[in-house]
Amino acid sequence: MLPKKLNFTVLMLGACLLLLSGCLRPGKSKPTRFYVLSSLQSSAAKPAPVADLKNAAIGVGPVRIPGKLDRSQIVTRAAQNEIRLAEFAEWGDPLGAGFTRVLAENLSILLNTENIAIYPWLKASQTDYQVAVDVVDFIGAPGGDVLLRAWWTVFGENGRTELLKRYTNLKEPATGDDFAAMVQAQSRTVEGLGRQIAEAITVLSRKKK
Repeated sequence: MLPKKLNFTVLMLGACLLLLSGCLRPGKSKPTRFYVLSSLQSSAAKPAPVADLKNAAIGVGPVRIPGKLDRSQIVTRAAQNEIRLAEFAEWGDPLGAGFTRVLAENLSILLNTENIAIYPWLKASQTDYQVAVDVVDFIGAPGGDVLLRAWWTVFGENGRTELLKRYTNLKEPATGDDFAAMVQAQSRTVEGLGRQIAEAITVLSRKKK
């Protein structure tokens, strides 16, 4: 058995070595980066409207996000039956809120109207058309394809009447192998969804005349 004094010295030496190894560990943990979806509002050249519905009131929402995606970390597809949570990449705002905001901004441009309400709106607000979206998948991987699959419904008469229900399946390639490129691709799929919705509302508005 070691003498008490020697035993204490050995323990202190071990503690110092552990502390030193921590100080000498190369590099630091990566900083977390935060990402947001972008709308046509941020485009250098805004596209021409699909229709001129400046007198129509459009309600956007609710947009429902599945639980597997409704989290702060960005979710990527690892395999057919496997998803992964990014360790250092998170959404700058809740995904459902960001998705709804971007879709609303895109519809405002595509339908040439500023009369847009984002769910939930005041009971006193009147809507000519309300768009509800149930997202099935909104996922991809850096350097790969991004997929958006969603059911969406257009209601009339302040949300009391279902006018049509459609299914959208969109795929966009990420132009880079980082999360920034992946989120840009996701933004393009939301743009594609907005175009389909805007075109459907345009047809419905013509039938009312």
